Amino acid sequence: MKIEILEFVEGAGKATGLTVIIDVFRAFSVACYAFEAGAARLIATGDIDEAFELQKRYRNSVLVGERNERKVEGFDYGNSPTEIIKANLEGKTVIQTTTAGTRGLIDACNAGMVITGSFVNAGAVVRYIKKMKPDKVSLVAMGYRASVSAEEDLLCAEMISAMLIGEKINFEKRISDLRFTSGKRFFIPENLYHCPPTDFFLCTMTNRFSFILKATRRFDNNIDLSRTDI
Repeated sequence: MKIEILEFVEGAGKATGLTVIIDVFRAFSVACYAFEAGAARLIATGDIDEAFELQKRYRNSVLVGERNERKVEGFDYGNSPTEIIKANLEGKTVIQTTTAGTRGLIDACNAGMVITGSFVNAGAVVRYIKKMKPDKVSLVAMGYRASVSAEEDLLCAEMISAMLIGEKINFEKRISDLRFTSGKRFFIPENLYHCPPTDFFLCTMTNRFSFILKATRRFDNNIDLSRTDI
């Protein structure tokens, strides 16, 4: 099994084989929490206007997402697991758009299969990849705003890679220490409303979920995410 770590939208476009689009803070952590909260389906889109159009097509739907880390005006929820765990999403269609993660899903046009990745379901991601036995795995760290390397995404990619090849490395301290580096924005008082400290802890709960989220490209080029328990 060949494993390659890539970054940003450009990396998503170059990814081949079984591809994992990684966005820890916070898109694909939020997506996992949305399914835990009862969401029936999740549609990922890269465009705000498209999200509003999708909402018109799906009556029992909610809009989730951000731009510049803040909830988009007119959306039901921001890109915050703290908000999502309080929500009743039972049977609802979640329509999600974010600056980095959902764009990565849209741009992974050359991948054979696409799933999402984050700390909260990293173990399930590894089990799924081992089950599928692909020749090539592309791990795409989407980064901060899809343009700046993000320690949490690269660390998640490194952890998935290590588990795939059987390296026994304890990543827990490095994950916890993210609060002093790329995760420190969650502890700045003026960010409390849109980036609360609880988001950091909810996004770094390693292996909280035993399912993966598989991406399927739709007729309109948006992405359906579906849950598969592993």
